[in-house]
Amino acid sequence: MIDLRSDTVTKPTDAMRQAMARADVGDDVYGEDPTVNRLQEMVSAMFGKKAALFVPSGTMGNQLAIRLHTQPGQEVIVESTAHIVRYEQGAAGALAGVQLHWVSGNRGLISSEQVEAAIRPKEPHTVQTALICLENTHNSGGGTIYPLATIERIRAVAATHGIPMHLDGARLFNAIAATTLPPASYAQHFDTLSVCLSKGLGAPAGSLLLMNDLTLLDRAKRLRRMYGGAMRQSGVLAAAGIYALEHHLGRLKEDHDHAKRLARQLQHLSTVRINPQDVDTNIVIFGVLGHRLGPSAIVAALKQEGLLINAIGGNSFRAVTHLDISSAMVEEACTIFTRVLGG
Repeated sequence: MIDLRSDTVTKPTDAMRQAMARADVGDDVYGEDPTVNRLQEMVSAMFGKKAALFVPSGTMGNQLAIRLHTQPGQEVIVESTAHIVRYEQGAAGALAGVQLHWVSGNRGLISSEQVEAAIRPKEPHTVQTALICLENTHNSGGGTIYPLATIERIRAVAATHGIPMHLDGARLFNAIAATTLPPASYAQHFDTLSVCLSKGLGAPAGSLLLMNDLTLLDRAKRLRRMYGGAMRQSGVLAAAGIYALEHHLGRLKEDHDHAKRLARQLQHLSTVRINPQDVDTNIVIFGVLGHRLGPSAIVAALKQEGLLINAIGGNSFRAVTHLDISSAMVEEACTIFTRVLGG
């Protein structure tokens, strides 16, 4: 089965499993797990931040950041299709007591002018803007990359108003691989950012929340425990992350090339609507119009042929390339797409 549903479906390689089995561990709640400490130091240095906190998931990293920067009754500016909006179970309201101000972007990306317009005036009748969140790459936008110049302009707006910024960098490593920009060139514009090890890097779990303010780190540790994310001998997971950073970071470009290959093939099918130029990284979003089958039936037909993808609403679909997808599997996927969608 060729599984293109998400880059979260990857399985640890044999070498990664060996690294996990050999991991030197301790109690991370006491700060005594040497492998977790090494991972945190490694990633904070990579992004030019003073501290990093290992957490179970990207969702927890995002929600800790929202809680750190806000007070109940305040507002967070975020793009309308962001992961924080769509896929985190309303956690910002439930856990931090804040509301989300949705701004509609272009393939998930918003401009500094839109951010400026969304910031609430400081007067007694309106909720106050407490945080601006961006997502890079943008999942629902199709793996789109924020231009660094756009981030810089948004940061300038935020600084003028004294508003902190958080980056959901679940797939930031894909942006780094595609642009070859230094990790710190993105990180420097954000007060906090979360990066994920279990997407393109192929670790089984784990994200890191990064920051410069060490008082935020102490609060983040306490909130992590409150949210149920404080783990004990978590070095077995951290070891997978270290292995992924040392061995899988350099191969992400292969996933991007595979995604572009899929997009170019899909473009030739009369029922498919896609612009291959919109494929920045490893996510391919396309529409199907005029086909005899509906979305759920298309997914089922592809599965019957040995290919898994997701329908994402309306007539749109998503395919994601990743560590476990070879060039040969991409070619087979192209053949299956042609067989199912070509008529």
